[in-house]
Amino acid sequence: MPINVTKSYLPPLEEYTKQLARVWESGWVTNNGPLALELEAKLKERFGVKHLFLLNNGTIALQIAIKACGLSGEIITTPFSYVATTSSIKWEGCEPVFADINPRTLSIDPAQIEKKITDKTTAILATHVYGIPTEVEKIQAIAEKHHLRVIYDAAHAFDCSYKNKSLLSYGDVSTISFHATKLFHTGEGGAIITSDDELAHKISYMRNFGHNGTEHFWGLGINGKNSELHAAMGLTVLPMVPEIIARRKEISDQYDQAFASTSIQRPLMPESLKYNYSYYPVILESEESLLKIRAALNHSDIFPRRYFFPSLNMLEYTGNQSAPFAEDISKRVLCLPLYYELQDEEVKLITDIIQRNL
Repeated sequence: MPINVTKSYLPPLEEYTKQLARVWESGWVTNNGPLALELEAKLKERFGVKHLFLLNNGTIALQIAIKACGLSGEIITTPFSYVATTSSIKWEGCEPVFADINPRTLSIDPAQIEKKITDKTTAILATHVYGIPTEVEKIQAIAEKHHLRVIYDAAHAFDCSYKNKSLLSYGDVSTISFHATKLFHTGEGGAIITSDDELAHKISYMRNFGHNGTEHFWGLGINGKNSELHAAMGLTVLPMVPEIIARRKEISDQYDQAFASTSIQRPLMPESLKYNYSYYPVILESEESLLKIRAALNHSDIFPRRYFFPSLNMLEYTGNQSAPFAEDISKRVLCLPLYYELQDEEVKLITDIIQRNL
């Protein structure tokens, strides 16, 4: 069997079936049913946030966040993230302006944000890359100084906290993905989080076609709701999250030990971070080294992935913008296999191949 960069955690079928039985009993399949509302309530309590709305994916969460904040013009963002961070900005009729990253943390550099602000700037959209917090205090200070909105793409940040506070609670809005590749998932899904009551009201109707009851509308909306079938998966996976994270930590510790005396670098993480071990990125000395190691792993049916390549400022629809640190790092970062069912002997095989090919 191939070893992929990730593998979806599937709970015991009988446990999922118990939740599905509730759907069959109620006959309520979608449109904010009881399971979806229960999952929202449990996640809101878990994260300690004021408002949380379950959505059908993490990309629609970004799009609704941009729309709810009433953004136009330019949005300063990171070139080192998944493509949805940038494509959502363009899709909503705004222009992504790239501020380069800090090559040690891999997050957007606040000093570079300041340099990119113009009279057309309306927001900052930053990513907690791999669940590692960006410099939230500095970004907030910049936003307040220039009267900008702050949106965080926290797709990777489930159960991550910074200074004893959920990463999802920072900014005007945070978004998260519950895609099947994430450590907590609903098959397909996501959520949007805010503490702003006015934004919460907008989000509540924007995700449901703008409905205010069956015959009236608050305003413009889209179909961003998730189904009871997806919520059932989330309710089944959720109790397993501590065990899933614990196993991911064990694997990450094995990688750490194997690479301690090598040239491999890792992103810098703040001491005040409670991490979820959602990814294991390594920074190699060169793109040539990365390609050599990837080829050797592929030869043994092991498939790591270049999260994230290419640097988003290189996309044809983002214009010719320079981000030298992101361009360099994107060529040298490789995410190694990391998932609940990965076995110790498989980790050993991976690390042995990498050590031989450094």
